[in-house]
Amino acid sequence: MAEQKQNSKQPVSQQPVQQVSNVEQTLVLVKPDGVYRGVIGNIITRFENAGLKLVAASMKWVDKDFTKKHYNEHLNKAFYPSLEQYLTAGPVMAMVWEGIDVISVVRKIVGATEPKEALPGTIRGDFCHISKARANAMGKSVCNLIHASANVQDAIREIGLWFDIDDIHTYKRAGEEWLI
Repeated sequence: MAEQKQNSKQPVSQQPVQQVSNVEQTLVLVKPDGVYRGVIGNIITRFENAGLKLVAASMKWVDKDFTKKHYNEHLNKAFYPSLEQYLTAGPVMAMVWEGIDVISVVRKIVGATEPKEALPGTIRGDFCHISKARANAMGKSVCNLIHASANVQDAIREIGLWFDIDDIHTYKRAGEEWLI
């Protein structure tokens, strides 16, 4: 029988663990076109398959005042009226997702803001294709299915706008030790 080599290192289970936390939360909205087209489940599946954790969800019908709060950085832009009309045209599925560097991960999964520029395999690349030129010619907003927070500051502000702290849940997802 071959002899086993003695390992001078501690077993992995006894080694000190370095705590590194890049766990973030981000807001994702499935806009009215996504709700009406019935792709909420497909969108949720994309994020869950990437190992992200859904910690809050609520379907809401927003009004013009709420839309102004959410898209306040766009209020003075020429496209704002059509954006407001778009977001108030039906219910919106609001969600908070959690994970390592979740803001950048979600934005990669979502794809480019203009659907015709979104790569295949992204949500916008797979589920929509309208261009800004076509939307402008039709006098409407670019129906791009989904909104995702752009950065940490936006995520904090947007989550606080859409959800109360009691609406956001903490739990351990099955298999989480393999994901984060």
